[in-house]
Amino acid sequence: MIDQKTYFLITSVIFLIIAVLHVMRIVLGWPAAIGGWEVPFWLSWVAVILAGYLAYIGFKFSGKL
Repeated sequence: MIDQKTYFLITSVIFLIIAVLHVMRIVLGWPAAIGGWEVPFWLSWVAVILAGYLAYIGFKFSGKL
């Protein structure tokens, strides 16, 4: 069983990867569609902010910051 700090570290890395992928989508112009709906780029900016914040908080709680 993993402890709480390890859990925060793992989830922080996942959220960081999500934030980086959204930044790459914005910079490289990758299209994204969900069920035929074209996802606007501004929504990726929102995802970058939220995922980045969650990654920051997770790293803080894991003791890595």
